[in-house]
Amino acid sequence: MPDNAGGAWDLIVAPWHLDEHIPDFPVPVGPAAAINPPLPVKRDGEAGGAIPSRMTVLHRAVADAVAGAARPLLLSGDCPAGLAVVAALQRRHPEIAVIWLDAHGDFNTPAITISGYLGGMPLAMLTGRAPELFADPLGLRPVPEYNIVLADARDLDPAERDALAASQVRHIQATAGAFRAALPGLRGLPVYLHVDVDIMDSTEMPGLRFPAGHGPTLGDVENCLTAITATADVVAATLACAWLPGQVSGPRAREAIARLAGALGTQLTWPPGDTQANTA
Repeated sequence: MPDNAGGAWDLIVAPWHLDEHIPDFPVPVGPAAAINPPLPVKRDGEAGGAIPSRMTVLHRAVADAVAGAARPLLLSGDCPAGLAVVAALQRRHPEIAVIWLDAHGDFNTPAITISGYLGGMPLAMLTGRAPELFADPLGLRPVPEYNIVLADARDLDPAERDALAASQVRHIQATAGAFRAALPGLRGLPVYLHVDVDIMDSTEMPGLRFPAGHGPTLGDVENCLTAITATADVVAATLACAWLPGQVSGPRAREAIARLAGALGTQLTWPPGDTQANTA
């Protein structure tokens, strides 16, 4: 059995999408570390290359907060923040496993990406691809591909699909049964659990930044998280709240965040006047 049954979570909130602050990002009531470091100022005419340097400042602040937490649960506005969580976990664990739930593979690199979107690359970066962007500045060690389980990833670019198929990452369906079959292969390692909310069916979950059509329901994802936490030693988790800025603070988003947190074993309460989406 995992060594995390009933373990309390330390909440960390990073209200950012890449290097852009999300002012209306929902912050639950109670103790939480808020990540809002001053970032280098963008200069007029500066190319997009400034974005990674600004994100590195943000990621270092996230990593420091995670390193100081016993069992961190990060609410973020994107997936690259997961790089900072893993870098922090590697300060205390010689080897970890990664469970990544996402409608997308996040397995692009600068060499194969179609869009150039940095949010579509973090899982590839965790394996050591394109280390110069974030891994080297964070001191992030590559996670062996055989220590990674990727669930769903139904929306893949062609070159990304080929790269994933050639890797040792285990690509499974997002079902509780598939997780119960796959997780013994992680050999009891401490696990970083990453959940991008866009894994959910976009007809049920409107307002996502990158909707991927038909997929698991919120209830399906809750069942997956219940199976994972019952089987694996989850030492840190991220809920990547990838809604559009005007949607992330809405009732549907808050309810989903609270229900996913509830499936991880913690209750979130929103401030008075906000939608109450509490999970026992």
